[in-house]
Amino acid sequence: MCGILAVHGLEKPSTDRAHFIALSKRLRHRGPDWSGCYVGKNSILVHERLAIVGVDTGAQPLISEDGKIILAVNGEIYNHIALRATVGPDVKFKTNSDCEVIIPLYQQHGTELCGHLDGMFSFVLLDESVSPSRIIAARDPIGITTLYQGWSSKRPGSVYFASELKALVDECDRIISFPPGHVYDSKYDSTTRYYQPTWWDGDAQGPDFTIPTTPANLTSIREALEEAVRKRLMSEVPYGVLLSGGLDSSLIAAIAARETEKVAQAQYEVRRRKLQEYSNGPPTMLAAWPHLHSFSIGLENSPDLLAARKAAHFLGTVHHEYVFTVQEGIDAIPEVIYHLETYDVTTVRASTPMYLLSRKIKAMGVKMVLSGEGSDEIFGGYLYFHAAPDENSFHQECVRRVKNLHTADCLRANKSTMAWGLEARVPFLDKAFLEVAMNIAPKGKMFHKGAQQEVDEDGCPKMEKYLLRKAFDLSPDGKPYLPQSILWRQKEQFSDGVGYSWIDGIKNYAAEVVSDEAFAKRAEKWTTDVPDTKEAYFIRDIFDGLFPSEAAAKTAVRWIPRGDWGCASDPSGRSVSIHNAAYETD
Repeated sequence: MCGILAVHGLEKPSTDRAHFIALSKRLRHRGPDWSGCYVGKNSILVHERLAIVGVDTGAQPLISEDGKIILAVNGEIYNHIALRATVGPDVKFKTNSDCEVIIPLYQQHGTELCGHLDGMFSFVLLDESVSPSRIIAARDPIGITTLYQGWSSKRPGSVYFASELKALVDECDRIISFPPGHVYDSKYDSTTRYYQPTWWDGDAQGPDFTIPTTPANLTSIREALEEAVRKRLMSEVPYGVLLSGGLDSSLIAAIAARETEKVAQAQYEVRRRKLQEYSNGPPTMLAAWPHLHSFSIGLENSPDLLAARKAAHFLGTVHHEYVFTVQEGIDAIPEVIYHLETYDVTTVRASTPMYLLSRKIKAMGVKMVLSGEGSDEIFGGYLYFHAAPDENSFHQECVRRVKNLHTADCLRANKSTMAWGLEARVPFLDKAFLEVAMNIAPKGKMFHKGAQQEVDEDGCPKMEKYLLRKAFDLSPDGKPYLPQSILWRQKEQFSDGVGYSWIDGIKNYAAEVVSDEAFAKRAEKWTTDVPDTKEAYFIRDIFDGLFPSEAAAKTAVRWIPRGDWGCASDPSGRSVSIHNAAYETD
């Protein structure tokens, strides 16, 4: 991933170069490897690069052969090699970057190019072959990468784009989070949806909402996720996996370990054959195979650390675990909010350990990790889903949660890691995997706990994410993917799994620093999104200190639990009524 800043519609862009480079510098944590700037007729594109693919030749902004098309991208295009083959032999590529293929795709397909891309991306493309010049901006289907759009009353007619809010907040008095799956075209000054999957249906509500009826195919689920992981191992730099010990991250780690072993064995055989060609016999010693590295974090003896340790031992990864204290987490919260650019309590809780872990990982020289976000939304894995009144409601809630991932888990995964120049890739949000998993009849995803919980013919509990667990319960090669205790471990939200005293510690600290008098007057301080707890007050107060403008506050989205499904106002998984009962019956 990288950081991008683009402004279109400037009167004298050359005189603003230093100003916008200074604003882009606020994004340099996203791209510490190199910086680039292009000044056009009435536009400026600035790029902060994190080199993952095309390390030696992929500096941006990228410029077409005739110098008329300029491109700045944040993200990865996994199918770039296949796309290069489709644009024709006459196209000459200047770099090995996976992103350069966007230029000929635009020349051939216009804004429809976005539908051809398989990856996570936000990009801004400037076309100076036409008059007036044209700018295109787009964001990946689910919003794995972050992108903001802004307007400034000081520069009428101009439009701004940036990977993070902090590059725009002092410049723009109107800012929005650019919608995922959309493309902006300055030619029409319009933003339209390009991502139209079969499961995407309106606003996920109303009598005409389509509920899928296709029974689950466990083989299709397994193979689609394996392919999603496989394509995300595209890298020229060291990579690893985030491993919490929960189902989702453990499955990603299990698949990645298998794929890494295949690649390593193939490379080993190539080296062996080459050595034999230049010797009189087989070599006596060969370089060691590369191993997959896994990373976990938690308080001392937390549930996640213990489970991750077991999963890593089973998978044979080179495992690294980091212990943090409640005080270290609290100390980091202002930095976390600065990078997250939101005051959502759930996101801040979960992001803080991830932020601390990302710093450790980057210090080891790793620049890319795989992560498990998205599974709970796709399969209805949060414990509160047990209270869904019917199949339609269950599926509608899944669709709603997937559509809003860019405001919560995707934002957390992207910004917590990119704060340290670490890229997180999320296989569960692969387009092809979503087509399989989101079109499954919801009856197969529904679950119960306690006395109402059912078991299948093999004695496996029909618990949350049962279909995903069952799809990986047996391997075609007879080798288990995971230990049974990990494969059938109950859902723990990340902010709970790192240690229950983490959330309790934040609450206790907020109770000390937020006075009763101040809390009682909170409705006078804020007119919208009024904090309902001292913890929320504490977090919102820090956010306002960092981003005091109304435009900034309007970009933040709070996750509100479903009270009509029996959810407590506290977003912790422990607040769901079945949490403890589930442990007693499992």
